[in-house]
Amino acid sequence: MRRELGIARCGLACCLCSDNTRCNGCQSDECQDKEWCENRKCSIEKGISNCFLCENQCRKGMLSKMKPYGFTMFAKRFGLEALLDFLERNEKNGVAYHREGIHGDYDEFDDLEELIEFIKNGKRMKRQRQRGD
Repeated sequence: MRRELGIARCGLACCLCSDNTRCNGCQSDECQDKEWCENRKCSIEKGISNCFLCENQCRKGMLSKMKPYGFTMFAKRFGLEALLDFLERNEKNGVAYHREGIHGDYDEFDDLEELIEFIKNGKRMKRQRQRGD
């Protein structure tokens, strides 16, 4: 984990990205996506470094995807350092940000609260069986 890269403006974990050996993150002027990234443009216009610092709770750009939205909401609720601490612990315990390509353990969620619990615990919560299952 390259903790110094932190979290992208949209919530993606630059610190865990497999591209972070050749990328300095979206906070850098060298950002390879700076021309098209809606979240980068919006946060710069608002004068904030990350979407989790915004008073609005939008789902535009990368925030339309659960992983960056979940990381953003986690940082909004618990703070950036807590998010980085949990991500670092989870990585040490085998939770994969990426496997082959860009899909990893954090991508397996479509429910915000389940993803937040996974970030906190590093374990998938077992769903209650419903009647008739």
